[in-house]
Amino acid sequence: MKILVTGGAGFIGSHIVDACIESGHQVTIVDNLSTGQRKNVHPGAMFHEVDIRDTAPLHRLMEDGRFDAVSHQAAQMNVRKSVDDPAYDASVNLIGMLNLLEGCVRTGVRKVVFASSGGAIYGEQDVFPADEAHSTRPISPYGVAKLATEQYLFYYKAVHGIDAVSLRYANVYGPRQNPEGEAGVVSVFATRMLKGEPAFINGTGKQTRDYVFVGDVVRANLFALDHSGFDCFNIGTGIETDVIALFRKIRDLTGADVQEEHAPAKKGEQLRSVLDHGKISRTFGWKPEVSLEDGLRVTVDFFRKG
Repeated sequence: MKILVTGGAGFIGSHIVDACIESGHQVTIVDNLSTGQRKNVHPGAMFHEVDIRDTAPLHRLMEDGRFDAVSHQAAQMNVRKSVDDPAYDASVNLIGMLNLLEGCVRTGVRKVVFASSGGAIYGEQDVFPADEAHSTRPISPYGVAKLATEQYLFYYKAVHGIDAVSLRYANVYGPRQNPEGEAGVVSVFATRMLKGEPAFINGTGKQTRDYVFVGDVVRANLFALDHSGFDCFNIGTGIETDVIALFRKIRDLTGADVQEEHAPAKKGEQLRSVLDHGKISRTFGWKPEVSLEDGLRVTVDFFRKG
């Protein structure tokens, strides 16, 4: 299969590229390197430094490539930045996405796999863990854009026949996560602690998240490439971990001599988030295989080696 991976030089996208190539697919990467890094690019992939908002170069590349599928991982993925600048968030996560989907229509792409967000789409949950039938009440522009994209994907399936799978990620962590550009708390804590710098806990630290290892997320993306129709699946562990507990686990792994220091809570962030993965388990047999302890150990070792 010929696959275009947007954001393929980034954290999650680069791992997906690696797995697709190992599975025998031909992969082309589109990334503007705003948060992605050239060192993440697999040598077996074709790389193009293109912004998904730039219509002419993107569509020309898609015309030349004639791809079977698109894995859409490129995004403005900082919730706090979306709150501060909703228009910029929409320019990437909505206008860029529409530009990509119009390219799919023009060039005959038949399948799209989309990196959505379980936590941001559901908003403050009524039940724990939340399944895909939970009400969608996003409380950040980032979450609003992810939900709108799912609705656009339904439209493009209904009108243009493009199969689409939306994977609603929990909090993904692992090697290559960018602690600056992507604001992942695991990478932020790990890199700061390894440097002996303060690692601040926003708010009370009692807010919870569902932390899923990037390798498990990649496996879900490979399953999704074989799925027909339109559907949405949660990708999470079903286990809540609060930020204080996460801080302490990473501190133990790094051996850092740092104290728990708190900073003000951030706007647009919910208090509890945890996802039910029963639907994708029933459909594909997928389930998370990497425990938080093992995943954190691998991640800390990655950042320790630099």
